Amino acid sequence: MDSDTKSGFDNEVDSKESAFYLDAAKYWEQVPPTVDGMLGGLSSISDIDLKGSQRFLNSIYQLVECPGKERALDGGAGIGRITQGFLMKNFPVVDLVEQDRHFLEEGKKSLKPTNHRGQFFNIGLQKFTPENGVYDIMWVQWVLGHLTDEDLISFLRRCKLGLKPRGLIVLKENLTSSGEVEMDNTDSSVTRPHALVVELIKKAGLRIIKEQKQQRFPSDLYEVRMFAIQPV
Repeated sequence: MDSDTKSGFDNEVDSKESAFYLDAAKYWEQVPPTVDGMLGGLSSISDIDLKGSQRFLNSIYQLVECPGKERALDGGAGIGRITQGFLMKNFPVVDLVEQDRHFLEEGKKSLKPTNHRGQFFNIGLQKFTPENGVYDIMWVQWVLGHLTDEDLISFLRRCKLGLKPRGLIVLKENLTSSGEVEMDNTDSSVTRPHALVVELIKKAGLRIIKEQKQQRFPSDLYEVRMFAIQPV
């Protein structure tokens, strides 16, 4: 491929990726900053989700080389549903990362009466770089479908640098049963099959130390799995 052709190809790829992110941002701008909005009208599963996450976190702390319990990150935090409903019960400091400003403002408002301590980062995960060596747990849920494969790998590589010794990243995501990537043009996101998620984790230089399926979700939803991962 000559340089002129390559340049044109790269520009085309960049343009498609930009549209992928812009379309998602436009979609979420129209979504109300409520639990129902965050869960696509499925607020009824929120409690089941949070309890499943707590059980998984409990199992992580039964490992020999378990993380500390001082500071966590909520990646793709929305209005702080996971921070308030789960992470704050386990960590005295929880930072939130969310690219949609009106979600983050709602999160600040709802967390203000609580004992929340932590920072708010108004930025997409594809651009977020954590401070080095500060997090015991980085919890990233239902947001990786908004990252391209390349940006997901880059994000996970940056997350590695944000971990304390023995720190872990937890990914909680929908998975397809078809074995294929499925595109949702409504919110400009993808749902990946299990094999691809595992492959991307490995490409980022991380390994899975524990994996678990979320139980008690309605059968017509995607399978949801939690992956506890750490640097190789």
